[in-house]
Parts: sequence; structure tokens; C-alpha cells
Amino acid sequence: MSGLIGKKIGMTSIFDENGKNIPCTVIEAGPCVVTQVRTEEVDGYEAVQLGFDDKADKNATKAALGHFKKAGTVAKRKVVEFKGFDEEYKLGDTVTVEHFAEGEFVDVSATSKGKGFQGVVKRHNFGGVGQATHGQHNRLRAPGSIGAASYPARVFKGMKMAGRMGGEKVKVQNLRVLKVVPEKNILVVKGCVPGHKNAYVTIQK
Repeated sequence: MSGLIGKKIGMTSIFDENGKNIPCTVIEAGPCVVTQVRTEEVDGYEAVQLGFDDKADKNATKAALGHFKKAGTVAKRKVVEFKGFDEEYKLGDTVTVEHFAEGEFVDVSATSKGKGFQGVVKRHNFGGVGQATHGQHNRLRAPGSIGAASYPARVFKGMKMAGRMGGEKVKVQNLRVLKVVPEKNILVVKGCVPGHKNAYVTIQK
């Protein structure tokens, strides 16, 4: 799937032609520089590697600096490979937000917000044990029973329990592109996308 690297700016809302308020996310998409072109002959597969968001040379390794120098660009903070580009790209070419068109659907993936260690009520939507009456004083947010008795005499793997929540790669599919603003490298998609403000996102179509 071809795509672009971007940065989540935040959420807002716009009105459609019927006056309906639509929640949407604003993404700074590109411009991205082609930092490597994978070929079937050399690499065994075809892909285009894009780099996004400049960073100082002092913060990059010498190996990375040499890699970006081949493409004639400065060091980049985020590098992602994409497959399925219809266009032919060469090293140093720039891919902009005009790669997308209003009305089409895209998939957006990013690392979700970290929530820390959470209980089963917040993490898995458990309802708690029993009610607040009949002697229940400390079981409202408890997980309840997690296993059987002498058989199997253990807790099965994958049981929904308390633990660290968030901080995982999440992909939201089929978000409609509401607006493309090429002069500001802005992409507006319907709905929400994972990640905090200024988080790097990958947009695919």
C-alpha cells in the first residue's frame, strides 16, 4: 500500500453541506523525501523508503548520515517503507500530500497513547463483581474468578487481567479524506487517529 508519513496536529470539526458537524483529525502529511528505492533484483522485493521531519546531523549516526547523503537530503527523524506506489520514484524525489485526494479512504497507523498499569474495568470493560449491596464493600472493580479448581490447576494464557495499557501500534482503517491543503501540507480525515499530539503517523491507501 502506498502512503505517506505525517504528524498528528490535533482534532477539530467541520460542517458538511447539510450542516452536520463532523469530528475530524488534522495531520501534517509530508513532504517526504525518497531515501531509498528497493528493487526485486537487489533486495528481493519492491518498495519505496520515505523520510520525514528533519533533524540535526549531530543527532544522527554516521551510518544514517551516509544513507541520507546518497539521497541528497538531511537526516530524517522518521523513516518508513511503502509498497505499491503506482508512480516511479528516484532517490531524492519528494512525495507531497497531493498524493491523496478528497473523498478517498485511507488507513492511519500510529502508537497509541500509553495509559500505564490499569485494572480490568478500564482495560477490558469489566463490570466488577456483584453490586454495591449485600456485603460488597471492596469488589466493585475486581476481576472476579480467573480459573477453575484442581483442574486445570493453573490460569490459562491470554486471560483478560490487569496490566499495562496502551503504547501499542494501532491501525484505524477506512477514514475518509475530507480536505487536502497542499500549500500547508495538511490532510484532514474524518474521525480520530491513534497517538498523542505531534505523534508520527503512517497514512496508507
